[in-house]
Amino acid sequence: MLTTVKEKLPIINREISWLYFNERVLQEAADKNVPLIERLRFLAIFSANLDEFYRVRVATLNRLENINAKTKELLGFNPRKVLGEIKEVVIRLERRFDYLYEHEIIKELELHRIFIINEQQLNVSRGEFVRNYFRASVLPRLVPIMLEKDSKRPFPELKDRRIYFLVKLTRKQKKRFALVEVPTKILSRFLVLPETNDLKFIILLDDIIRYCLDELFFIFQHDSIEAYTIQLTRDAELDIDANVSGKFIDILAKSLQKRSKGKPMRLLYDSSIPLDMLTYLVDQMNLSQEALIPGNRYHNFKDFVSFPNVGDKSLEYKPMPPLPVKGLDLGQSIFSQMVKRDYLVSLPYQSFDYIVHFLREAAIDPKVTEIHITLYRLAENSRVINALINAASNGKKVNCLLELKARFDEEANIYWSNRLEEGGVTVNTGIADYKVHSKICLVTRKEKGKLVHYANLATGNFNEKTAGIYCDHSLFTVNKEITSDLRRLFRGLDRNTFYKGYQAIIVSPLETRPKLYKLINQEIAHAKAGKNAYIILKMNSLSDEGMISKLYEANNAGVQIDLIIRGMCCLIPGLPGYSEHIRVRSIVDRFLEHARVWIVGNGGNELVYLASADLMTRNIDRRVEVAFPIKDPAIKQEIRHMIFLQLQDNTKARDINAKNNNQYINGKKEPPHRSQTAIYDYLKNKS
Repeated sequence: MLTTVKEKLPIINREISWLYFNERVLQEAADKNVPLIERLRFLAIFSANLDEFYRVRVATLNRLENINAKTKELLGFNPRKVLGEIKEVVIRLERRFDYLYEHEIIKELELHRIFIINEQQLNVSRGEFVRNYFRASVLPRLVPIMLEKDSKRPFPELKDRRIYFLVKLTRKQKKRFALVEVPTKILSRFLVLPETNDLKFIILLDDIIRYCLDELFFIFQHDSIEAYTIQLTRDAELDIDANVSGKFIDILAKSLQKRSKGKPMRLLYDSSIPLDMLTYLVDQMNLSQEALIPGNRYHNFKDFVSFPNVGDKSLEYKPMPPLPVKGLDLGQSIFSQMVKRDYLVSLPYQSFDYIVHFLREAAIDPKVTEIHITLYRLAENSRVINALINAASNGKKVNCLLELKARFDEEANIYWSNRLEEGGVTVNTGIADYKVHSKICLVTRKEKGKLVHYANLATGNFNEKTAGIYCDHSLFTVNKEITSDLRRLFRGLDRNTFYKGYQAIIVSPLETRPKLYKLINQEIAHAKAGKNAYIILKMNSLSDEGMISKLYEANNAGVQIDLIIRGMCCLIPGLPGYSEHIRVRSIVDRFLEHARVWIVGNGGNELVYLASADLMTRNIDRRVEVAFPIKDPAIKQEIRHMIFLQLQDNTKARDINAKNNNQYINGKKEPPHRSQTAIYDYLKNKS
């Protein structure tokens, strides 16, 4: 869908573009070259992505649906129309999802002697095993809610993204309804049954409950029991007063409690549910037709990320152990090595242990006086947090800006904030109206009577769990321009003040837009002067209209532009007069492409920046983000080569075009080239 804004700028609506990204995730589940268990996990990722999309993006569109015509013109699109298009695309993708699961993946698992069976496929011995498990582990955690049709009691509030059974008990034409929550928050979704003749059997918790419904409703006489799954997705946006005081944590905690009761956005239901049950549900919950999405038998498919591999190791990706960084020795002081040169850690190909080692050394080094760090998302058992608390215990001054408004991590960050404060760390919980999304750390040491600064700047979070999945870059440097800028930035954050005029780094919200425009304008000038001019940008999302307009302008000046964008891309490549010199590719593979890289020709003196920011309006104008230059020639070449490998990908790269058909970039006359494998091999050979 093409949309026009005030300046008649050709763009694709961001929500529709995001759905095409999630389709690329679904393509991985369809790819027979992907190991079978991993294909199941891509289905799980697709499902989890779609849940979040409804909780946030569709929720926002629903809020905009009733705005007036003048506001719609300023907005650039009609929210109601986009909601209609979203439903069309989602239903198409859900059908594709169902087919892949039921007709491909399940059947291929069976070829490997692995059977996902339901309650109707249990023989006597397996049925007895299931009943024993149900009585011991499941039944004590089930509390049915009886629904009386003419009762004055309101219909129960369904929790966000929980699986429920709508149950119908029939006795001599009389119907009785009930709700049962499937306790997936407490119990595993999967039960491995006893093996028979080298055949493996797995049953879902849903079907265990179905099999034993008679025991759950034993007090009611009935001729038949039917149970069908439903799942409600609610509006997950938080309404928080921008002018909050020191009670921000309390206000946020109360808002999080309301999140589970947000406005219903989507009711996903088993498409085989009888009409009388669906009608009853819709009437009781007062749902609109737009909110109804037919699905398959199993909801909350995100749980399949943890699907047990009871078969051969070949059903999962081969291990890719994290590699060492050449010349950076974990057995020696990181600080003493940083003095000699900069180091780059490319995750997950290389180990996150270097970042943890840096913080641990800072925690125990007698010469370290102070640590400044920004934190956005953290691992469940965070070694980063432990190192900071240890540093405070050892008498260091530790200043941590912990962003409480990290979406869906707010509750965890409240917990970490309390832990840090209890451990003696000075915690700043962010700036009203602006999320602090930068990933920066500055350590100060006293050496020979002088203060010396050591920095780590990254494109991804200080999170050891996601560091094993997300492709990011993390730079260790003592460059004085960069460390001086970071000192100034942290000083501003402590004072809730934004500064301008940094020497090396580029900081949102004040400087990213003008400085990136300046870099693009320089390439435009080079192109107009007949010089070689090019821009390569890698990011997760491109949706800011100003940036898109500037890239169209550069295209028209003859600048060659290559974009590597995993997610949303609202720019439309290949349009005459706008983007015929712009190529866009998206790589979706084993690891999540998360790094942000800017490369500009600069008249032959190429510039390379790494950044925490995507080119979205929120990142540019409403967040604290940091882009930082790569000064070391060897590291610059290393990043350049990894980008080159991604631009050569003919296996996992998709061509983003005006049709949004997600066609793979196939090199039929060339040998297969898979960039993530090639990058791992490249770094392995270097180390």
